[in-house]
Amino acid sequence: MLLSLFRMIRAFRDYQRNVGELSQLSDRELADIGLDRSDIPRVAAGTYAG
Repeated sequence: MLLSLFRMIRAFRDYQRNVGELSQLSDRELADIGLDRSDIPRVAAGTYAG
């Protein structure tokens, strides 16, 4: 149980870091990699299938 809590916390921190890093990209940079701002949460969560 405690181990799963640590994993959830780590996953949330990874998600937050990924969102932060992707959010720092310009719209042009996001477009270059085939994304727009609305895709950021799904990409960060690993559920993007674009």
